[in-house]
Amino acid sequence: MAAVLARPGAVASHRTAAWVHGLLRSRPGTIHVTAPTRQRAKRDFVVHFARLDCDDVMTVDGIPVTSPARTVLDLAADESPERLLRRAEEREVLDRRRFEALLARTVGHRGNAHLAAALRLYKPEAATLRSDLEKRFRDLVLAAGLPRPQTNVVVEGYELDCYWEAEGFAVELDTYATHGSPTSFERDPKRLDDLLLVGIEAIRVTDVRLEREPRQTIARVADHLARRRATVGPRRSVA
Repeated sequence: MAAVLARPGAVASHRTAAWVHGLLRSRPGTIHVTAPTRQRAKRDFVVHFARLDCDDVMTVDGIPVTSPARTVLDLAADESPERLLRRAEEREVLDRRRFEALLARTVGHRGNAHLAAALRLYKPEAATLRSDLEKRFRDLVLAAGLPRPQTNVVVEGYELDCYWEAEGFAVELDTYATHGSPTSFERDPKRLDDLLLVGIEAIRVTDVRLEREPRQTIARVADHLARRRATVGPRRSVA
């Protein structure tokens, strides 16, 4: 906390943040913080310079600290990102969608390619559950004669599970494991609000709902698509 308070706007980061999140098994000897502005001063800790997005910062035990995703990104070029991902899953702070959204907006970061490669190869249980849910939903959509959606596409910095571009409509498929933690579960309403501000309407479909009411769920998706076609004009293509 003293190191954070020594620099205006600073947060604990890198190996220090990794230890705070439980991604390291022992406390690092040197304290690392990230600050928004450069300042020449001799300190007993390492200061990194970066302007962090609000989603990259959280508070743990009263200490401002980089999020698990940002922490792993910052360490990915020098540490094993695969090992950090395993530890993140063990600590229940691995939210794959937030990791992927972070990668989409930090192209050029020296850890980006390392983390992206590790995330593609990493197959946690939550990702397996999500994959099964996506396949089940897609099969039901096609069986109902609805247009095939784009899947796992990044739009406006967010990865969307199923997206109908012409209608500006998305479906987010959820299991509790997909969120990775109660904190990320609570942040998702902001995600929906951000999408709505750019003209994309999204609804959530849980694995439980899809299992209990498959036909009713897909019928409601069809209704939403028809309503959106009647109210929105042509949309630009996703880059």
